[in-house]
This record gives sequence, structure tokens and C-alpha cells, in this order.
Amino acid sequence: MWIPTEHEKYGVVIASFRGTVPYGLSLEIGDTVQILEKCDGWYRGFALKNPNVKGIFPSSYVHLKNACVKNKGQFEMVIPTEDSVITEMTSTLRDWGTMWKQLYVRNEGDLFHRLWHIMNEILDLRRQVLVGHLTHDRMKDVKRHITARLDWGNEQLGLDLVPRKEYAMVDPEDISITELYRLMEHRHRKKDTPVQASNHHLFVQMKSLMCSNLGEELEVIFSLFDSKENRPISERFFLRLNRNGLPKAPDKPERHCSLFVDLGSSELRRDIYITVHIIRIGRMGAGEKKNACSVQYRRPFGCAVLSIADLLTGETKDDLILKVYMCNTESEWYQIHENIIKKLNARYNLTGSNAGLAVSLQLLHGDIEQIRREYSSVFSHGVSITRKLGFSNIIMPGEMRNDLYITIERGEFEKGGKSVARNVEVTMFIVESSGQILKDFISFGSGEPPASEYHSFVLYHNNSPRWSELLKLPIPVDKFRGAHIRFEFRHCSTKEKGEKKLFGFSFVPLMQEDGRTLPDGTHELIVHKCEENTNLQDTTRYLKLPFSKGILLGNNHQAMKATKESFWITSFLCSTKLTQNGDMLDLLKWRTHPDKITGCLSKLKEIDGSEIVKFLQDTLDTLFGILDENSQKYGSKVFDSLVHIINLLQDSKFHHFKPVMDTYIESHFAGALAYRDLIKVLKWYVDRITEAERQEHIQEVLKAQEYIFKYIVQSRRLFSLATGGQNEEEFRCCIQELLMSVRFFLSQESKGSGALSQSQAVFLSSFPAVYSELLKLFDVREVANLVQDTLGSLPTIVHVDDSLQAVKLQCIGKTVESQLYTNPDSRYILLPVVLHHLHMHLQEQKDLIMCARILSNVFCLIKKNSSEKSVLEEIDVIVASLLDILLRTILEITSRPQSSGSAMRLQFQDVTGEFVACLLSLLRQMTDRHYQQLLDSFNTKEELRDFLLQIFTVFRILIRPEMFPKDWTVMRLVANKYGDMRVTMGCEIFSMWQNLGEHKLHFIPALIGPFLEVTLIPQPDLRNVMIPIFHDMMDWEQRRTGNFKQVEAKLIDKLDSLMSEGKGDETYRELFNSILLKKIERETWRESGVSLIATVTRLMERLLDYRDCMKMGEVDGKKIGCTVSLLNFYKTELNKEEMYIRYIHKLYDLHLKAQNFTEAAYTLLLYDELLEWSDRPLREFLTYPMQTEWQRKEHLHLAIIQNFDRGKCWENGIILCRKIAEQYESYYDYRNLSKMRMMEASLYDKIMDQQRLEPEFFRVGFYGKKFPFFLRNKEFVCRGHDYERLEAFQQRMLNEFPHAIAMQHANQPDETIFQAEAQYLQIYAVTPIPESQEVLQREGVPDNIKSFYKVNHIWKFRYDRPFHKGTKDKENEFKSLWVERTSLYLVQSLPGISRWFEVEKREVVEMSPLENAIEVLENKNQQLKTLISQCQTRQMQNINPLTMCLNGVIDAAVNGGVSRYQEAFFVKEYILSHPEDGEKIARLRELMLEQAQILEFGLAVHEKFVPQDMRPLHKKLVDQFFVMKSSLGIQEFSACIQASPVHFPNGSPRVCRNSAPASMSPDGTRVIPRRSPLSYPAVNRYSSSSLSSQASAEVSNITGQSESSDEVFNMQPSPSTSSLSSTHSASPNVTSSAPSSARASPLLSDKHKHSRENSCLSPRERPCSAIYPTPGETSQRLLFNHIGDGALPRSDPNLSAPEKAVNPTPSSWSLDSGKEAKNMSDSGKILSPPVPPRPTQTASPARHTTSVSPSPAGRSPLKGSVQSFTPSPVEYHSPGLISNSPVLSGSYSSGISSLSRCSTSETSGFENQVNEQSAPAAGPGYSGPEEPVRKESKTPPPYSVYERTLRRPVPLPHSLSIPVTAEPPALPPKPLAARPGHLENGTRRTEPGPRPRPLPRKVSQL
Repeated sequence: MWIPTEHEKYGVVIASFRGTVPYGLSLEIGDTVQILEKCDGWYRGFALKNPNVKGIFPSSYVHLKNACVKNKGQFEMVIPTEDSVITEMTSTLRDWGTMWKQLYVRNEGDLFHRLWHIMNEILDLRRQVLVGHLTHDRMKDVKRHITARLDWGNEQLGLDLVPRKEYAMVDPEDISITELYRLMEHRHRKKDTPVQASNHHLFVQMKSLMCSNLGEELEVIFSLFDSKENRPISERFFLRLNRNGLPKAPDKPERHCSLFVDLGSSELRRDIYITVHIIRIGRMGAGEKKNACSVQYRRPFGCAVLSIADLLTGETKDDLILKVYMCNTESEWYQIHENIIKKLNARYNLTGSNAGLAVSLQLLHGDIEQIRREYSSVFSHGVSITRKLGFSNIIMPGEMRNDLYITIERGEFEKGGKSVARNVEVTMFIVESSGQILKDFISFGSGEPPASEYHSFVLYHNNSPRWSELLKLPIPVDKFRGAHIRFEFRHCSTKEKGEKKLFGFSFVPLMQEDGRTLPDGTHELIVHKCEENTNLQDTTRYLKLPFSKGILLGNNHQAMKATKESFWITSFLCSTKLTQNGDMLDLLKWRTHPDKITGCLSKLKEIDGSEIVKFLQDTLDTLFGILDENSQKYGSKVFDSLVHIINLLQDSKFHHFKPVMDTYIESHFAGALAYRDLIKVLKWYVDRITEAERQEHIQEVLKAQEYIFKYIVQSRRLFSLATGGQNEEEFRCCIQELLMSVRFFLSQESKGSGALSQSQAVFLSSFPAVYSELLKLFDVREVANLVQDTLGSLPTIVHVDDSLQAVKLQCIGKTVESQLYTNPDSRYILLPVVLHHLHMHLQEQKDLIMCARILSNVFCLIKKNSSEKSVLEEIDVIVASLLDILLRTILEITSRPQSSGSAMRLQFQDVTGEFVACLLSLLRQMTDRHYQQLLDSFNTKEELRDFLLQIFTVFRILIRPEMFPKDWTVMRLVANKYGDMRVTMGCEIFSMWQNLGEHKLHFIPALIGPFLEVTLIPQPDLRNVMIPIFHDMMDWEQRRTGNFKQVEAKLIDKLDSLMSEGKGDETYRELFNSILLKKIERETWRESGVSLIATVTRLMERLLDYRDCMKMGEVDGKKIGCTVSLLNFYKTELNKEEMYIRYIHKLYDLHLKAQNFTEAAYTLLLYDELLEWSDRPLREFLTYPMQTEWQRKEHLHLAIIQNFDRGKCWENGIILCRKIAEQYESYYDYRNLSKMRMMEASLYDKIMDQQRLEPEFFRVGFYGKKFPFFLRNKEFVCRGHDYERLEAFQQRMLNEFPHAIAMQHANQPDETIFQAEAQYLQIYAVTPIPESQEVLQREGVPDNIKSFYKVNHIWKFRYDRPFHKGTKDKENEFKSLWVERTSLYLVQSLPGISRWFEVEKREVVEMSPLENAIEVLENKNQQLKTLISQCQTRQMQNINPLTMCLNGVIDAAVNGGVSRYQEAFFVKEYILSHPEDGEKIARLRELMLEQAQILEFGLAVHEKFVPQDMRPLHKKLVDQFFVMKSSLGIQEFSACIQASPVHFPNGSPRVCRNSAPASMSPDGTRVIPRRSPLSYPAVNRYSSSSLSSQASAEVSNITGQSESSDEVFNMQPSPSTSSLSSTHSASPNVTSSAPSSARASPLLSDKHKHSRENSCLSPRERPCSAIYPTPGETSQRLLFNHIGDGALPRSDPNLSAPEKAVNPTPSSWSLDSGKEAKNMSDSGKILSPPVPPRPTQTASPARHTTSVSPSPAGRSPLKGSVQSFTPSPVEYHSPGLISNSPVLSGSYSSGISSLSRCSTSETSGFENQVNEQSAPAAGPGYSGPEEPVRKESKTPPPYSVYERTLRRPVPLPHSLSIPVTAEPPALPPKPLAARPGHLENGTRRTEPGPRPRPLPRKVSQL
């Protein structure tokens, strides 16, 4: 049977229970449970973490804990009786545990690890508390540490601030609101303003002395030195080192570790130094022989210094090496540290370059006891304590010290008959009165035990030695009297015996005959001469002699002969028992000299305060003894002396002695009659106040009134005890008369002079301290009436404007805080006075901080809901007096203008929160009766209305969220008296809305914002109630207008602002969508409603993604991508221009923060394009002031230009410079026009002079449902950062998405990956394909310019994947090696407003083995040409790259490389089985022959430049070349090649201009070799598969060249594969990491490889490898339509006869047919090219295309009426944006000019105009005459787009045709001459012009 539990109420689960039984409750270990019932070993109850779920569980699974029960019954509450700190720790750690895991999920690693350490610390501290073995003080300390860590963790996790009182959480129900507020404020202030420690300590650990010339033991002496005052400020830390420079006692840490204690904050400054003096123990000379002398001397060695300011960073200075300087002149040893500090180091030598003193230093902060706790390991192992010299800043009572510091300063000695000066050693002893030497009372320093004698160090041959050695003599007080110090002087011989001969001595007594000790200061002692064998043990023989020069000269003249030699010492006594002050001794011994009492009392004020507090009790006994002796004579003097001592204790140095005086009064004071004299003298002073001219002494008396009253009260109590209470009435009368005098003096107003008011202020500031003393003798009501009368006597001043009023208010405040006010009886008496002064100050709005504090204290004493009669009466008084003024004060404070940039929130200087707490406390205490009385007090309705308006305004202020800091949840709940009423109020709102009927239309759309804000509150029931209102609004607006545009607009506007404030969540989005879709199912306007709901839901998705991304710390791609998604959504789907512009600027700020300056410029350009050059006025918006549209557009232009400049995208900046320059010119603003032209010129200079790095591009696929909406199951291409390679980029993406799984293949994922509840990342490198080749194909254009167009304005990217189709031939793998080429098209070009854009379309094309072979040969031929050209033009610093390339090609060809192609494609079987490949086979043959020709010319160039040491290699290459030619069947070029050779500028042989047709791409591009596991099988001697970075490194090491591994592989093919290096095998794919920013240095490093490969390419022969397709190609590769050998067959059956006609060109290295290919693809359909190098789809079944899409020209997502500009010189680009890209460093002159100087001019747009005018319409066979071209037309400016579009159009060039002829054409012209081209067909193209493109939208001109 289940029965309710009585005592078993609370427990902790000690083993997990799965709850598998019926009604079982699942529990986890550590859960806390509340038990309701029990039955046969089972409990029924619930877990506190989920009290709504109840069930049963075994009792053995629960550990019971003691608890108390509140509200027994159905709603009982169980509270554990354990320590509240333990309870809080337990619950907090449970909460943190869940949040801690979330930190890991969110990748907040730093906070994750810090919180983990804090949780472990709290667990350890909790363990200590639970054990219960801690002392009371230690328990308090542990709790302090626990609460500090709990508060830190709560703050870091964004949890609520916990109010605590004495480390325990407080229940808001048990304390007043003002007290709760004060606790919260205290915690808040403590959190934000850490207390600075006033005490500091320096920890020093000596490790070793590193020096090469050691060999003797050393003494090391540390001390602190004040260079400003030129004196030491600490004792010495002394330690000994062995011969190796290590501490002699390593097992005793206290011997080599010390703590310099009690440093004040004023001593942590730059001029405080740590000084280290090193003394060696050994022979007199450091280099003396061992047998020279066996006696050991202390000799100077070296010194080091370090400023203590170097330690203020707070870090431990481990293994700090201090430079040790050696003193060359021993006479300066005493000041060596001063000279080093003054930087006079030149006179000293360092002990060695690597020598130094190894020490560990750390500055510790806090009280010494705190240091002991926090660094317990240091103290447990042992550490010596080094004190400051003298007393510390604060002298503590009970501190026992009796230390005499002696500094051995210097001496003056005679030669003593010797030819040289003496080597003087001083020996010191302490001798007591009996003549015995005191043992172990000479301390050399901490770290060394005290010794019985001291030996000074010896200065060589110096009769005036200066030592300046400080010693401490801790002599007991009882040994002081009669003791003296004896100094013995010996000459240390350097002869073999090394004798120390005594020649004199000095002595000094420690105490004088009158009982005073040796006075502080320097003493010149007499050196008494003596014989070597003099016995000094009999002290009586010399103690009668004079010891000091001062005494000698003043008294007798004995031993005058000894006065020539002197010895100086400095003494300083630090004692709590002895004094050097004669006046102090005279006062304490007043009974022996009664006649001196008056003088002694007068001199007391002149005695140092430390002397008085040392003898405080004795002094006080003396004063009251004198008073008892003769009060009539000495009463006034004793009173003044007592006042002096009392005020002395107010000093911060002595305030710790107040408890000593309190103890004296309570336990030792015996003056039972003293009260009469004290009252009489005090009244006498008070009565004289108004008349006295000088008030200083009277003010001193008034300051001391607290302790005067303490003495009066204690004296009266002693008298009453002794006499049984006699004279009680007389005492009362005396007190009354005294206070009457006080009231009279307080009531006086200051006339002219402020002295009286100052005296009044002094009295008021100390008067409240008297209350507690009066309560010891009088009744509470009596004291209250006395105080009320006294405070009521203050003069009332209407305008509170003088300083006295502030003091009065402080006195009122202290009264409220006093013990007197806590009593209800006295409180009711004092309250009217308190309220009167408060009202007066509040009315004037002065001293509000003090007023708030007093008011808070008043309410703190009124407990919550107290119904006592006295409390109700107090509330009556407060309401009548203060309610109105309190409301006005709150309104006044909150209406004050706030400082710029800060919201109205609580600050420590602001008192709003405290006044609000007071008002809440008052309202809570008011009963219905109070409210009724208040309402009845208003005489008219107007007064009542004004009051209600006032109080409602205050209530509105109270509910502001910023009234209290966001983590003050407890305070917010207290302010809300009725608890959580959100659902109730929501239902009321819904009901009111429904009752509006047709009037609803008047509230649409005004109420949409407030209703939306209500629905965003995370309360499910409230949301279910309120969301249907939006359906009702849509319905009513639909009825009225036929649509609901207003509802849509308002919803969208408010959603953005509310969600950006952190409101709303994913649950709300789903609820909003589901509720409204369900509501509109049967509506006639369902379709448009679904559209609206879908739009709002999608907006919520993006806003939530945006908000989540913005929470991350650093700016990353996720933040930027999310902002771009939201920005585009506002523009394209919502057409919200203002929101669109706002997010443009948010994106701009993100880019600036991430230093994406190019992207920032493109982003700002979006706003710029929305503006016109007009004078339309624009309102103030965001950070823009009110200005005209022209001004704002100008400002934007300049900002964009600046960002393009910072992003090194100077080409785009130039265009904008021109645009704004046109405006300046049109307004005749020549000043700014000049500046803009200069800026434009500077950008041109930067293009030519500065280096730019070329970025890598990476394709990233985001697959899985766990990605944000804007990324989910999409693929993007990203522009990498500078120097960022694939591995670094992949790691960066994995850091941004820590839960993502990296896919290890490049295949398209299947549907299971798309739908997975996970994140998958697929990343690989891709190659950019420039859309325009115009500038790239121009000869003579520097690489600095070309590099920009290679990586900017890129829409298309590709990557290749090699594979084998059919059976793989192991002997010749090229027979079956196919390439799958994937092209990716983006929605916008890169770079743009983001570093990544989504892939819009992908195409897949397969290349046959023959096409692959052609491409590989073309690329290698082009590479050879480039290197030869660079070598000829001396762009290479050395010839190694050309050597390696020649060696790679020739060696591969000789060993079977090219022959593999012959075996694969030239055999009869292949030709018969592939008749359609006839032309391609011929093309491959031509390329082989061309390669042989290029190699021959290359060898000729190589021979010219090859250094002597490489001649043998060159000879080997020549020999192998002839072998290669024979393997190709070539004997003489003229016999094999029917065409004329190509023109080399330097006279090299030429091939027929049509013998080397163009590449397979009409706009051939560059080759970037890359390593990849998915690349082609490598064609090298190391591997037949992918390139290996390890193998690359090996080859690089073998060749010894500074080039990348990829390049080396390109140069070193294997004999078993291709005649070329496997350029095709280095395609960019999944793991490509070849550096692309480094491509083409003369050393062939990766950095400059690309420039080398591409700089010499003519437009036609630019390589089009497996990596780079043509920008204009469609799914079928568009190939050249006008190049070919007339003798070769044309095999494409789809071509017409005119299309098959050959179009010869002036040079096979200078052909350009890209524009025809472009034009054929403009229609968006696939056109069959005229002369394809491979068959079309119908002719080659082995090849297929996966997708078909229009050419890039028609893909622009941007639509508008304004054309975009392009950096291309003569053609439009697609209207995307152009960005910066790192330029390729390397050769600054193009290789084109040296190999073929005619290509640029032949493709020039200007030249085409001439050609068109002069060329007749002719067929293919027509050849026009050659015409020279002007040099300035050779390379038109690449930035003429705006000039073209706005002023003078420049037509696009077209390919030039050359008629087919069987005869070799004439030689090409000289470099400055060019052939005119002719149209392929006279009627085909009559007007050159830009290809047709859709106009871009206005927003993106760039």
C-alpha cells in the first residue's frame, strides 16, 4: 500500500534507472528527486528537472538527504537543509553541464576549455566543503572562491546574476526590494570593477650564475633600491653559490627563494630597482696561483640591476638572465649599482657575452595571508621572507619587532708605515654588558641563518674604503641595555702566509645612560689603535674611552692621537619596545619629574606618531594618571593630548590601532572620575565655537568626539559601579547642557566667514557615532529625542546650495544606518526629521545619490508585507511626505538626455534603479487603506488626473526592458507583482480584437507590429492564441482592397527588426507556417495567401540563419554568405529597397572587418548603382548625412576606389576614376579633376610596379539537411585567400563547419547524402576560364596587366578527371586514356560581392585519347616557346629552367615517349578503325614535327647562353636530339615539311604558318600543373598514376633547382610513356595544391610557373589542356573554324564547303579565332564548328555531353538598362563584377614580343578598322597586301569601356583570313610591321562590333 512519506522527501539518484516497469520513472545518475509516497522498497515521486512527470523507482537507487518541507500537502516544496552554497553549486553545475556540451557543438573551444577548468575547480572546492574539516576562516575563503567562479561562469554563459548575502543565495520573498536591489548592484559592481590590491610582494628564486671564469664560491645579495631617493628600501636576501655557480643548499628552498613583502602601490614604479651584488670568496687577486695564499677573503665580483617596472605585465619571468657587470675600479664598488642604473655602463665590463645571473621573478598581489593560500606550494616547500626596511605602511597591533640596522659605510685609515695602502677588513661583534659575545644575532640577510660575527669584503690597497654593507641585528630587548658593538680592523696581507693583522678597533654602545637607544643616523666612530696581539676580551679597558668624534670633541681630549683615523656607520632602529625619543621617555616617567609635566604634555604633539602608537596603552595610562593627580591644573592639557592621540588614529597608517584603543577603554581604562573633566572641557570648547576666530583646534576636538564620548560613558559606568549609581541626575543634566550648547552652535548661521559652517560640518560628520555610546546609559526614546532635537536645530535653508547641506544629508544617512534607527520606537521619532531633509533635497534635485541611499535604507528596515501597526503608521508618513516627490524625481531622471551611444540603463553613477526600487517597495507596502487615503487627498479631478498621468508614466518606465541589466531576472520578476500573465493577456487581446467587428480595418496595419512582437514571445500557448489574428487581418484587408499588401509589407518590415533583436526561433517559423496555412485552406484567396505565407516563412529562414551566423565570433564565409542570401532576397523577391541598402552596408562592414577590400568595393557599388548624378536631395540615412544625390554618389565613388586600391584591383578603380573625373570636368571642378587624374595615374603606376598574388579557386559542395538554408545541397565556387592552398582552405572550411564530414571523392553525391541529417563537405580545386582572351592574346602586353584578366570576371571554371575506357593496354596506356572535363558556370562572376557564388549549371564533356595527346603536345610546345623567348630576351636570371625543359622533352622522346603516340595513333589499325580522326592524326604529326623544330632552335639558343660547367649536358642533349629526330623519321626539316618555317625574331628556322594549327580551344588558356589523387596517370619515371609530392620532392632534390615538384615532373618524363611531361596529369581537382600565386620566375619556381607557361602564348596556340576549356565552348567543344593545312583532309561531314575552307594566318603563333566561336554560340544553341579537331556527337559515339545550356553570354542574372564595363580592351564582358586578383610576378616583358611580334597588331581593334576599309570582298583564296601598323596602335588601352559606351565606340576585332596556297607564303614582316587581315567571307561580317548581350541591370556596373 502506498503511503505518503514523512521524512524521506529528498534524494539523489546514485544509479541510473531506465523505468522499464509499469509507471516507472526514468532517472539518470545524479538527478535529484522529490519523494511523495513509498511502498515495499519503492518510491513514487518526480525528478526536479521535470516535475510534471511522476513515476515509481526503487528506493535502493536513491541516496536520501535531509530536507525541510514548506506548504505540506499537494503543493509542498522541499528544500534541502545542506549549506545553501552546496545546493547552488550542485544545481549550477547541472545547468552548466548541458550548456558546456553545446559550447563544443558551437565550436567555442576557448570558452569550452575555460569552463571545463572552472567546473573542475568548483568540484574540488565542493569536495572540501562536504568533508567539513575546514576552519571557519578557511570555509569563508572557500565559499568566496566558489561564488566568484559561479558568477564568472554564469556571466560567460549569459545566465542570470545571482543575489547573495554572505555567500548564500537570498530569497527575494524574505528581503525588501531595496535590499535586493542593493545586493544585485553590489554583485554587478563587483563583477565589473575588480578591486585593485594595495599590497604587493616580489618572489625571487635564484637558479644559477653562468660565467666562464668561476672556480670560487660566491655570495649573492639581492635588495630593492630606490634610485629616486638613492637608498635601499628593503632588507637583503643573501645566498651562497658553490664553485659551479649553483646554490649551495639546493635541498633547502628557503636558502635560494625569497619573498620581498609589503611593497606598496607607490613602490611599483620605474625607479625602483632590484639590485644584485655578487661577492667572491677566495684569494685577493682573481688570477693568483693556488699556493700564493690559503686565506679566504670576501672580494667584489659583479653587480646586476633590473627595474621592477619590467615585472608589471603580470607574467612570471622564468629563466630571466640578468647581465652581470664587473667593477674595474674597486673604489667605486659602493655605487656600482647606481652607475649601472644611470647607464654609465661603459666603465664596467660584462662577465661574458653568454654570462649572466639566471633568476625567476614574479610579482604577487594581495594580502600576505591571501598569497599564502593561493601559492601554498611555494610556502609549503619553504621560502624566506625579506621585509621592507623599517615598519610597513600599516603598523599592526601586536607586531613585535626589535631590529637594529647597521650600515658599514666607510673608513679613513693611515698607511701605518707601509709603502702602499692597506687591505682593510672589518670584523664586527655584538658584546653584552658582561663582556661575552652575543651569539647568532648578526643577520647578513634573509635566506642565511644569523651569525656571531661579521667580516666585511676587502678592497685592495685602499686606505679610504667604502663598503655600504647593510646588516640587521635582531637583538632581544633584554640584551639591549649594556650591550655594545665592536668593530675590529685588520690588514690582510697578500704574502704567502696571508696573515690578518689587527691594527685598530671602534665601538659604539646600543643604549645611552638615560635609557634612550642609539639615535638613528650616521655616526663617525673613533678608530682606536692597538697592537696586533691586543686582547679585547676585557671590555672594561676600552668602554671608558670615547667612541664617537662628537663626544670626543665635546668632552675630554683623551686619545687625541686616535682621532686621525675614523670609521663611519649608519644606524636605524625599528622597534616596538624601545624608543630613541627623550620627550617620550620623560612623559612616561612623569612621576620622577613632576615639574616637567606641563612641558612633556606640550611636546607630545611633536613626537612621531609611530612612537606614540608603540606605547599607546602606557601613554593613555600616563595621561589619565596626570588627570587624576591634578585635574584642575592639567585637565585642559590632558584633554588636548587625548584629542591629539585620538585623531592620530584616524591616519591610515595607524587606523588599525583603533581596536587597541577600544580594548583599552573596555578593559584597562580606570578613570572613574574622568567624565566630569572631559564633559567640562568639551562644553567649554563648544561654548567658545561661535566666538573663536580660529576654529582649527576646536575642529580637532569635534573630530575626536566619538572617542571622547566613549571615555565619558565608560568613566561614568565605572563610577556607577563603584558608587552604586550616585549623581545620576547630575550626569544627565551635564549631558543635557552639553547638547544644548551643541544645538545652539548648530543653529547659528555662518555670517561672512565659513569657519563656523566648517565646524558645524565637522561636528555633524562625527555626531552619529555618539548614538551607540549614549544608548549605553540612556533609554532609546531619550536618545531619539536628544538626536531629534539636535538634528532639528539645523537651520533650514530653502535653496540647498552650500557644502554644509551635503554634510547634513550625510549625517541623516548615518543616522538611518545607525543602531538607534533600527528600533521601531526611536524610528518613529526620527522619521519626520529624516523625511523633511529628504524632501528638501529631492525638491531641488541635489545630492540624489545620497538621497537614494537614505531612502533605500529606510525601506530596508520595513519588511515585506509587514502588517505591524508601527509599520503602517510609518508608511502613512512616507506616502504623505514623499510619494509625490519620488514620482517626480523618477520622471526627471529618466527624461534627462542620455550620453551619445548609450541606452537608458543602470549605471553605477545613475540612481534611477535605486529610486525605482524604493518606489516598488513603497507600493508593495501600501494597503488598500493607503491607496484610498491617497485618492481622497486630491481636492479636484484635475489634481487626480495629473497624479494618475504621472504614475502611469512612471509605470511605463518601469516595464522598459532596459530598466535593469539583462541578467537581473530576479529583479524583473520582483517588479512584476502578478507573475506570468502573458497567456492571460494574450487571450484578452484576442477577445478584444474579435469584438472590434468592422472597426478592425482602422487598426490595420498599425497593430501588426505590436501583435507580431507578442507572438514572438517564446510561450507556445500565447503563440497559438495570437497567430490566427494575422489570418483575420489578411481576410479583412482582402475584403476591402482585394489584396493584403499592407499586411505583407508591415509583417516583413517588423520581422527584420524584431528578429535581429534576438526574438523568434525555428519553432515560431514552423508554427506560423502551419497555423496560417491551415487557416486559409478554404479561403477563396488561398493561392495568394499561400504565396504570402511562403514568402514570410522564407524570410524567417534567412533571418534566423543570419542571426545564428552573426553570433559567431570571427567574420567567416558563413556570415558573409548568409548576408548575401538575405540581401538578394530583399532585392529580388521582396523589392524592399531600404532593407536591401541596409544589408548592403552590413555586408560591407563584414568585408572590411575580414579585410576583403575588393568584395567590399563591389558591395558598396550595389548602392552606388542605385544613385544618379543628380541634385535630388537625400534624407539622412544610416551614417550618411542629409546631402544631394550627387554628393552621396561622389562619396561612394571615392570609398569604392579606395577599397579597390586596398584590394589591389586597380583596373576597376581606374574606371571609376574616369567616371568621377567626367563629372568634375562637366562642373569645371578642375581642382578635384586634377586630383582624380593623379589618382588614376597612381593606379596605373601600381599596376606596373606592385606585385599581386593570384588566388586559387575551389569548388565546395554543401550536402545534408544540417546546413543552413542558404547552403543546403548546393555547390559553390570560392575564391581563396592569398597564399591559401587546397589543404589550408579545406581546414578553414572544416573549422567553420566543425561537424561536417569531408568527402574524399569528386563524384556527384547521391540522394541519400542530400537527405542525410548530417553535414558533408566536398572540396576540390578548379581552374578559372577567362571569358575574354583579347588582352591575354595581345603580344607585348606585360604580365602585370595580363594577370588581372586571368583571374577576374570569371564565370566559368573546370576540372578534369582522367579514366580508362575499354581495355587498358599495359604496354601503352595512352591508347585508352580518356579525360572527363567538367565545366561549372556561376550565377555571378568572381570576384564579386562575396568570395563565393553558387554554381548555376554544370557541363560534362569527354575527350578522346587522341585529343588528349594533341593538347599535351600543344601545351609542351608552347612551354618551350615561352622559355626560349624568355631566354632570348634575357628575362631569365639563369638558363636552368630551359635546360630542364629541353632535357625532359628530349630524354622522354629518345626513350620512347613520342613513339608511344606513334604506336597508339599512327598505326594502320587505328587509322582504319577511326576514319573520322584523319585530321586529328595529321595535327598530331604536325605537332611532333613542330616540336622537333622548336627543340632544334631551343638547343641553338641554349648553346649561346649555357654556362661552361653545363656544356657536357648540352652536348648530351644535342646527341639525344639527333636520336629523337631519327626516331621520328626526320632527316632534314626541308624534306619533311612543305611549308616555310615560322619566323623567329632572332633568325631561327621557320615552319609553315599553317603547319601548326591552333589549340583545340579557340581562346586557349594556361596550364597549371597540380597534384591530385584523381589526376591523370603521371608520365614520369616514378609512377604511372597520380603525381606524388614525395616523388616531386625527390626529383627536385636530384635536379637541385628551385622549382615546384609539379614543374620538375613536367620536365622529367619517363622513357616508358610520353615524349612530354604529363601536363595533362596535373589537372586541378579534389586535392590540387599546386601554388597558383607563384608562376613564372626566371628560376622556374612555382610562384612564376604560370607566367612562364603562358606569357609567350599567341592567341591561337595558347595551351588548352585538360585543365582549361574555352570560355565560349558549349557542351560540345567549339574548335577552330579557320585554321588548317590545305593539304590535310577535312573530315567533318557536317561542314559546308565554305566552312571547310582554310583560313591561313600571318603566323602560326599569332592566330585568334575566339570571336567566331563566340558568335556561333551566341544564339544559345550548339553549332557545328567549321574545322573541328575531333568529330561531333554524331561522328563519335564514344563522346557525350551531360548537359546543354546557352553560352555564357546569355547567362547573366543581372538585368538592367546600363551596360557593365569590362577590362577587356575591345569587347563586352558579361555584366558581373570584376575584382582584384594577385598578379603574377616574373618576367615583366611578354615572351610574345620575342617570338612573334605580329600577333598583337594583327588582332588589334584599331587595325581592323583599317583593314576593313582597304580589303575587298574576296573569297578564301584572296590574300591582301601587307601594311605596316602604327606602333601606338599595337596595344590599345584596356580601360576604354566607358569611352566606348559614352563617346567613341571601338569595334570588336575579328579573325583575319589568309588564303590557302600550295606555295610557302612570304616571310612575315618585321616586328613593327603587320599584315592586314581579311574577312573569311565577304558578306559574312561587314561591321565589326560587340557581340550581342543582354544589358546588365543598373545595380552592377562593375
